[in-house]
Amino acid sequence: MERVFSGALKVWEAAELLCLGARQVKRLSKRYKAGGAKALVHGNFGRRSNHARALSERARTIELIRERYGGSAEVGPGQRLGPTLVGEHLWEEEGLWIPVTTLTRWMKAEALWSRRRRRSAHRRRRDRKQHFGELVQLDGSFHDWLEGRGPVGCMMTMTDDATSTQLSRLGKEETFWDAIALLRWWIQEYGVPRAIYTDWKSLYHSPGAAGVVRSQISTQFGRVCSLLGIELIAASSPQAKGRVERTHGTNQDRLVKKLRLKGISTHEQVNEYLANSYLAAHNERFARRPTSSTDFHLPINPRVDTHDTWCLEEKRCVSNDGVISYRNRRLALKLRRDMPVRARVLVRSTEDGTLRVIYRGKTGAEHELPWRDYVQAEALYQAKGRAPWGEASRPKANHPWRKGNMIFSVNHEG
Repeated sequence: MERVFSGALKVWEAAELLCLGARQVKRLSKRYKAGGAKALVHGNFGRRSNHARALSERARTIELIRERYGGSAEVGPGQRLGPTLVGEHLWEEEGLWIPVTTLTRWMKAEALWSRRRRRSAHRRRRDRKQHFGELVQLDGSFHDWLEGRGPVGCMMTMTDDATSTQLSRLGKEETFWDAIALLRWWIQEYGVPRAIYTDWKSLYHSPGAAGVVRSQISTQFGRVCSLLGIELIAASSPQAKGRVERTHGTNQDRLVKKLRLKGISTHEQVNEYLANSYLAAHNERFARRPTSSTDFHLPINPRVDTHDTWCLEEKRCVSNDGVISYRNRRLALKLRRDMPVRARVLVRSTEDGTLRVIYRGKTGAEHELPWRDYVQAEALYQAKGRAPWGEASRPKANHPWRKGNMIFSVNHEG
């Protein structure tokens, strides 16, 4: 402004230096001429906004955050809630509607929140699929979900790549039965997806042998997906299935704190809360619309939705005496006349321990074989109160046969 008044700069030149319009520079020059440098400061600077929240409301909110939603900044049990999650619970439980930006500013001022950004290696982001059900990512996450109130478990999660819709289920381990239970739930809710994206765990993909392509060797989970018509794809890195990995991070933050507030301490209670409350609210808020409105899910074929699909299936070779070995048990089978020597059979077991032995003939027809637990001869004789075959066949010392032999031996020697 001094250079403008001295004539060293013209108004349009000052406007270019200040990145303002010429008319704005004229208005500033009038204010500077009337009041000096202080007149250039905005009139509302330092004043309290007319739309500001009441100080009593801020004090009450900060007190609630300290008592119920505060905690440690480190990841783990007792971690504090972020501004977004605090805003949700203040509205749901206290009836206080406060914008997230306002809560963030208040919590930062009171040292209740600090943003920590984690930098990672640069990777090219893969675009989302365009259709709901075109690709679903499946993974398990081991975490202290109950923060010491209950046993540690594995959260099995399926996340749609196009919409980020998720279904989760908590179990003890990442097992075949947990993965199958989650897949059946997804099919009941949405239908059969076109493809499932997993990691290279032996649960989903066999490690294979030398010279054999791993994806060509089927596992139990791969067998089920093949029957359902689902393509099973393996990811070479965690970043490749980033949708479900980010879902794990969200659940480890939001879900753990919600479980703490609800006082949940068992896996059964967690699964009930997920099915009845958490997942519906989470998907309604965080799921997005796909690029295409066409749903790639298909209805399940009733011929496939049977016990023969949702089970473990293993091959066994029948011995010459009609016995097979299965998990430290011996099963005696009632063989068919058309079965060859040392035939191959299928043993199908369900989660409750039910066993079915199936023989598949040359035409492809399946026949169920009756079976019973095999009992060895010694155990069978002992159960009936009789001696084993070797001892039962040996004559006693006073048996007539023995006496006859003794007489014959004496006469012969004499």
